[in-house]
Amino acid sequence: MKKFGVFLAATAVALSSCNSAKDQKTNMQNPFFSEYKTPFQVPPFSEIKLSDYLPAIEEGIKQHDAEIAAITSNQEEPGFDNTILAMDNSGELLEKVTTVFFNLNSANTNDEMQALARQITPMITKHQNDVMLNKALFERVKTVYDKRNDLNLDHEQMRLVEKIYKQFARNGANLNEEDQAKLRKINEELSMLTLQFGENQLAETNKNFKLVIDNEADLKGLPSDVISAAADRAKKDSMDGKWVFTLQKPSMIPFLQYAENRSLREKLYRGYFMRGDNNDKFDNKENIKKIVRLRDERAKLLGFENHAAYVIAENMAQTPQNVYDLLMKLWAPALERAKQERKEMQAIIDKEGGKFKLASWDWWYYAEKLRKEKYDLNEAELKPYFKLENVRDGLFWVANKLYGIQFVRKTDIPTYCDEVEAYEVQEADGSHIGVFYMDFHPRDGKTSGAWQTEYRSQSYKDGKKVTPVVSIVCNFTRPTGDTPALLNLDEVTTLFHECGHALHALFTDGPYKKTAGNVQRDFVELPSQIMENWALEPEVLRHYAKHYQTGETIPETLIAKIKNSAYFNQGFETIEYLAAALLDMDWHSKAFDGGDVDAFEKASMSNINLIDEIIPRYRSTYFTHIFDGGYSAGYYVYIWAAVLDADAFNAFKESGDIFNPEYARKFRELLAKSGSDEGMTIYKQFRGQEPSIEPLLKRRGLK
Repeated sequence: MKKFGVFLAATAVALSSCNSAKDQKTNMQNPFFSEYKTPFQVPPFSEIKLSDYLPAIEEGIKQHDAEIAAITSNQEEPGFDNTILAMDNSGELLEKVTTVFFNLNSANTNDEMQALARQITPMITKHQNDVMLNKALFERVKTVYDKRNDLNLDHEQMRLVEKIYKQFARNGANLNEEDQAKLRKINEELSMLTLQFGENQLAETNKNFKLVIDNEADLKGLPSDVISAAADRAKKDSMDGKWVFTLQKPSMIPFLQYAENRSLREKLYRGYFMRGDNNDKFDNKENIKKIVRLRDERAKLLGFENHAAYVIAENMAQTPQNVYDLLMKLWAPALERAKQERKEMQAIIDKEGGKFKLASWDWWYYAEKLRKEKYDLNEAELKPYFKLENVRDGLFWVANKLYGIQFVRKTDIPTYCDEVEAYEVQEADGSHIGVFYMDFHPRDGKTSGAWQTEYRSQSYKDGKKVTPVVSIVCNFTRPTGDTPALLNLDEVTTLFHECGHALHALFTDGPYKKTAGNVQRDFVELPSQIMENWALEPEVLRHYAKHYQTGETIPETLIAKIKNSAYFNQGFETIEYLAAALLDMDWHSKAFDGGDVDAFEKASMSNINLIDEIIPRYRSTYFTHIFDGGYSAGYYVYIWAAVLDADAFNAFKESGDIFNPEYARKFRELLAKSGSDEGMTIYKQFRGQEPSIEPLLKRRGLK
């Protein structure tokens, strides 16, 4: 997932829980008010205190206001340099503060910081509105836009003019004063509602549910490393001698896969899928009602039929109908595959003498049995070969083979927590590309899931390139005792996925902030998803998959089993994703009367004939991607980009070399120049043709 949390784009807010203090610094002492004196000018995390953020944001707003005033008061005829370029270069201090502020709240928050987030969010939203609805500023932008064809602009300049004009138009600059006032109020309400949604989801995942086991017999079926991790968690929670399982996936999924106690599997899974839907102070249903209503009002105010039409108009898909068409084209074959998987698992239940029908909390358990039965493979025998450090190094090896780059571990680069790793990314000749942070494991103050973000995006200042500072944040299995962190297959591909996003950010090279790397939402997952293809290729596995105890390379028999089981559970994985994507589309394109949230969700799923044994990957009340994460009317983008990534990787495969130098060069060029043109134009420059859906259908065994 790509985290969208920069100024003028996001509504999330961030702070660092590793760095709180009671003392109030003067402006001269505030680290945000001077150039960072750290290696590669990364944020000096250990110096940043809680009390630094508010004055720095206030000063950032003040400076940005002054920059806007200088543009609007300029007596010269509006032109590219004095209006468009000046806009693109403005807000530097505010962006400097908010990137740290936003990112660390997702990775490492606490109650004190969340309280400050609630104070600062309205300030940021008001300032965003003030900029986008500044009449004098928009008049200058529009003047340049209207005469753009007469200004002898190059392609990048023309794109910047059009991007900035469209940003103003899509944020209400063409509305009358009365409607602009309505829009301001909607934006302010939405910023607080989405913030509250995310806080509730964080509490529901990390604080409000634990499965505590005190009878060792209830652990039957669980691998030893899973049991050890649960014991470690219990010890951390002052429950020595017990075992604690949480709703974080490294804890929950293994329990669902292996625990023989069916009632406990149900209890844990119910805790997961009822998050935000328990009619208590953390319930998100009222937040959803308000968010959906306000988004619909805003879209109509801006001249769109609904929020989905507003969002998708800027994407490669262009219309909601095009999205529905793609999703339903995949739905039919995937649903048939899922029904077959259900039939095979029910047969196992019946053969074992079970007197029950397969339920959603049974799926992982019997899928694991089915994998063993059909492919003589279970994930427990694979994990010893996927030590986190080995997978990480394998990832670096792939990036080096493709692009010639290297990752150099640095201990002098500040990090926001001790367990975060920092790397300098270099070209083959040792020249600097950027800084790369890797944050692997769950914490109570960390949002669930995995994402990539930047503390500084690539840009140019006074003709000199400013290199990026990039981060990936994950929630992978922790080490326990003498056992290192051993990843499952999903975690392996997730690490490659997030590194794909990181490479995109590291390679981006464009002259303007507003265009460099700024791609359409349904293009943004292409750089990440294509990297997943290399993770389990035999040539790559032979390089990094080493047994954590013996150092033995993964046997060819296991590699063959991984390959043979490539279509395993693809019905389930495709259907649970598509169900969530369709639910998102329905929330943002279908009429909602403001009534029962659960009833709307149920009707949505009934309309597509989702089987009872599968629930959407994200139910509405914890669907942070769409209600707090920048993917509203956009969760479909993963499958849209999957068409692109399957087609793109197919080019490597067809060449006979998965590290084909020519394709690697062209794909790096795609990453570097992304944002300089429309997504399909950029893609066709790489591929030489439009993408085909056939490689995706073949990869998932749906054809």
